[in-house]
Amino acid sequence: MVGNLSEKAIEHLLMSQLVGRIGCQSNSKMYIVPICYAYSENCIYASTFEGMKLEIMRENSSVCFQLEQLETMGDWQSAICWGEFEELTEPSKRNKGLKIIQNRVSGIMGDMRLQLSPHWPFSVNNKDDIDGVIFCIHISEKTGRFENIHKQSI
Repeated sequence: MVGNLSEKAIEHLLMSQLVGRIGCQSNSKMYIVPICYAYSENCIYASTFEGMKLEIMRENSSVCFQLEQLETMGDWQSAICWGEFEELTEPSKRNKGLKIIQNRVSGIMGDMRLQLSPHWPFSVNNKDDIDGVIFCIHISEKTGRFENIHKQSI
């Protein structure tokens, strides 16, 4: 069976996954890139460093976000969200974003070897010492589809 995901199923998918893809566009250049993320209160939170993704989102804050859960080719769920990029520069917003990301990502990525890596941005206790840019995507619209050859509905 193929069908549309319910709002509840989309929320569950957003809460249960760790990696999604941001789609953004500036002028005639489209850009799609995977990110690790956390989801809370209808917002997608992430950490990044300066580069093309940030340049494009700063120029055009309208973005989309796609994620999926793939069990087999006949058992999958996928969602697409549209929203607005916001760079979290104000200290209280940045710290809130960091806390949401840290709680979500460290709970899933419990391997201490990853947390001790210089590439792991959440191993520092003082949030002011964490490098990079924290941002969120305020979701305005969501849709989702599924296929499950063994079930009648989701």
